[in-house]
Amino acid sequence: METPHELRTVDQRDGHVRTRRYDDGSVIVADFGADAGEISVDVVGDTAIVVAGDQQIEFELPEGADEISVNNGVLTIEE
Repeated sequence: METPHELRTVDQRDGHVRTRRYDDGSVIVADFGADAGEISVDVVGDTAIVVAGDQQIEFELPEGADEISVNNGVLTIEE
């Protein structure tokens, strides 16, 4: 599973994005950082809409993504 281009901008805003590959799938983790404020995610069809403070990021879910969640400012996409 490839990290959506739009999520890579999180690295430029005091956050961190990492992709981990395992034998049975992969996980994308985007930590928006302490200054991001409250983070929410909505999924409409194949599009994820992440709102973090005053920024909004929309991206197409990577192929194979079957679970997306937010917890303590960290967005997780799993396959």
